[in-house]
Amino acid sequence: MDQTGRYVDLSLDEDELIEGGQHILCAYKLRPKPGVGYLEAAAAFAAESSTGTNVEVCTTDDFTKGIDAVVYRADESTEDVRLAFPLVLFDRNITDGRMMLVSFLTLTIGNNQGMGDIEYAKMYDFLVPRAALSLFDGPTRGIADLWRILGRPVVDGGYIAGTIVKPKLGLRPEPFARAAHDFWLGGDFIKNDEPQGNQVFAPMRQTIPLVVDAMRRAMDETGEAKLFSANITADDPREMVARGEFVLQAFGPDADKVAFLVDGFVGGPAAVTTARRTFPGQFLHFHRAGHGMVTSAQSRRGYTAYVLAKMARLQGASGMHVGTLGHGKMEGTPADRMIAYACERDVAEGPAYIQEWYGMRPTAPIVSGGMNALRLPGFFDDLGHANIINTAGGGCYGHVDGPAAGARSLRQAYECWDAGADPVEWASTHREFARAFESFPDDADALYPGWRTALDH
Repeated sequence: MDQTGRYVDLSLDEDELIEGGQHILCAYKLRPKPGVGYLEAAAAFAAESSTGTNVEVCTTDDFTKGIDAVVYRADESTEDVRLAFPLVLFDRNITDGRMMLVSFLTLTIGNNQGMGDIEYAKMYDFLVPRAALSLFDGPTRGIADLWRILGRPVVDGGYIAGTIVKPKLGLRPEPFARAAHDFWLGGDFIKNDEPQGNQVFAPMRQTIPLVVDAMRRAMDETGEAKLFSANITADDPREMVARGEFVLQAFGPDADKVAFLVDGFVGGPAAVTTARRTFPGQFLHFHRAGHGMVTSAQSRRGYTAYVLAKMARLQGASGMHVGTLGHGKMEGTPADRMIAYACERDVAEGPAYIQEWYGMRPTAPIVSGGMNALRLPGFFDDLGHANIINTAGGGCYGHVDGPAAGARSLRQAYECWDAGADPVEWASTHREFARAFESFPDDADALYPGWRTALDH
């Protein structure tokens, strides 16, 4: 059934829609199945995303027609389709009237992803007007809070050297705590990895108290504050709350140094919001494990990593994994800096829209996945700053002198970049950074040809 007469209005002006502030706008890359007209497919997509179906129904009235999602742009040559969703379409909480991400997802990438006439449709940007932004939670804590705990300036406080205890699975409580202590002698921040939780060989009730002891000993030995991100992800919100309360009780007076990690993609909005609202005083660490199944460039459906980052900020993530711009082991390019900017800036230019956040707290970029000290200077160059949390697992535990030296090598890499120095020359006077060249010789050969001669290796 051709629904272009109802669900397409190409006369609508995008700037006027933005100025009106009564729609969430979404941009997709859409291709119909062969033999299906482009506008016809786009109209059916809009209908399925809002008020329509594949036939005329007798219950539709004039009011219903007035809140349709409408295609306002459709360019077959670029596969660019843009929809305007009236704000009134989206579900609101009965408890406090606020908006919810599950409703946003249900409409914008719900049944439309399985339509028979659509080859693929992938959301690559969306725009939330000020009226809707005010109804999302947003973050309560941010990287400035961590800088304050670490005794740094709360503006441009710089690089936070972190790690993931390796191996990420298989350590019992005592070895895990020992590995944490060893890193904290040189670094700032440790996160539970996304699969770590309450395994039978490392139950939380045994592991966490040992981690608390390891942190306190490291703080005594270094005279520096330390940070720990505890994974509280679970299927059941009650289990998440129980984990969070246990962790806070165990850390006691050092609870301000605890972040809560939630696997935001696989756990979903309910898990993120449970953590955000139950523990508003803690830094909410949004891990995106599993996101590549829909955000990868190989996937033609779902949404992009840029869209996921914006959704994480709406939900209240204090920090979110944003990729390594191609400098680590995961997919990525320098153009992915746009993802970090969407998290941290008050005005962020995306691939389709300029999002103004109107003072919503920023979400800190967290960088992880195959990073080490040698890769950091190039990463900072591409990102344009170093106000990030970096969790380098193998980059610390793979250092020839151990995790504390690995952590110091990360700090020295940041100091090298901050000073605008040549990394090989910097290594000649900074031992842990120099030893990173020996620890990761393949990276050293690729990034810094001639280092062996310069450093007498």
